[in-house]
Amino acid sequence: MNYLPKKLQFAFAQHSPVLALAASTFWASVLKQHPVLGTLSPNVRRYRSMPTHGIGRYKYLLPKVVHKKKKERMKMKPIKAGTEVEYGDLNVKVFGYDMTLVEHYSQYVHNLCNRLKIQVAESYALPTKSTEIIVMQEKSTKMYADAMLKTHMRVIQLSGLSVTICPVFIEVLLQNQPEGVELSVKEHTEIDFLRRFKARPELEELKSKIS
Repeated sequence: MNYLPKKLQFAFAQHSPVLALAASTFWASVLKQHPVLGTLSPNVRRYRSMPTHGIGRYKYLLPKVVHKKKKERMKMKPIKAGTEVEYGDLNVKVFGYDMTLVEHYSQYVHNLCNRLKIQVAESYALPTKSTEIIVMQEKSTKMYADAMLKTHMRVIQLSGLSVTICPVFIEVLLQNQPEGVELSVKEHTEIDFLRRFKARPELEELKSKIS
């Protein structure tokens, strides 16, 4: 009864080296075709040969933070002097109570300069001025604030305006000037540059105390 199992055990023991060699060659060919299967085998531990630096780090996934540079204080440019052929630096000042009209008219002046090939050095807005209107009541000495008017100003600074083109340029501006908007043309000075910045009396008082 036990003759057949003993015979099979003897046959397997006799051919075990051949079977082991066949299994190893078969497994090697399978790994070449499907390398993913190599990670599934319990005897192969590939993580020992792989680097572990960077595992768990997430900072490279975040966007880089760009630190804003502090803006340097605006410095005054040298004022260009005029000649017999062309003017120096001129300020075309547009101001009025309606901000929409002032803004559109300043854009019109800028576009006209581009069409006539007049060099525009700068185009900027001046601080808004507020004017309070106070009214006195009839047969009384009491006064009350009736309205608040805000004056909006825009400046288009021209450089090298030709003497021949200047009369035509100003005539076109006056013909297309809207109601309620005033226009002035004058030479650029250092006082005009300082008017671009808001006055800070508290800071000036502290500076005077320190000095």
